[in-house]
Amino acid sequence: MDKKDLPIGFLDSGVGGLSVMREAIKIMPNENYIYFGDSKNAPYGVKPTKEIRDLTFNVVDFLIEKGIKGLVVACNTATSAAVSELRRVYPDIPLVGIEPAIKPAVELNRDGKILIMATPMTIKQEKFNLLLNKYKEKAEIIPIPCAGLMEFIENGVLSGKELEEYLEEKLSLYNKDDISSIVLGCTHYPFVKDTIAKIVGSNVAIMDGGEGTAREIKRRLKEKDLLTDRTETGNITIYNSLDDQRVIDLSLKLIEQS
Repeated sequence: MDKKDLPIGFLDSGVGGLSVMREAIKIMPNENYIYFGDSKNAPYGVKPTKEIRDLTFNVVDFLIEKGIKGLVVACNTATSAAVSELRRVYPDIPLVGIEPAIKPAVELNRDGKILIMATPMTIKQEKFNLLLNKYKEKAEIIPIPCAGLMEFIENGVLSGKELEEYLEEKLSLYNKDDISSIVLGCTHYPFVKDTIAKIVGSNVAIMDGGEGTAREIKRRLKEKDLLTDRTETGNITIYNSLDDQRVIDLSLKLIEQS
């Protein structure tokens, strides 16, 4: 197989990274994709850093064995814990991690607080806090640890009373009129964006790093002349560490979500 036609690899602690791969498919529909969700070990966001790093490397090794031309670590927690080391170990693979869309939120230059919804581990990570400190003079940025939110998505719960009550509890401390934007700091969270909007109202901008990450992997592949020449729609292959067809079915449903 021509190296240009090898798939782009995506990984996440579960189904969340599909929100990033979905953005990549929109801008590179002719590429082949391979996705690995490690739902068996989810959530990463409550595990020690070394364990997260080891789990991430295991998945990356799996994807490399399958044959990939580029890699997207579509998980904020895994990016914080492992991306710098992955770049050292695999210097020849175009590799992109993801980070919360704090910069775009700040650049909106809107009055009010910027809330960042993320896993507890992401909020504790040094990489996250360096990013936070970079913009703390420009805006009031408030991290909100959302333990348990990704489990809703992993279980296919994208709306409904229970989810709304969870989000209301997390966000009710903040006056809706005082929120300029909400940054989704976990790749699972875009799948419940509509429910979040229902809680905070349509005036609050809700942002995530999926599109920017997709554009960055495209740029890096183009730099190395690795973008496909194919004109037909590419193939999508999905793996998950849980041997459960329901997870695969959910994954396909999430990719199709508009």
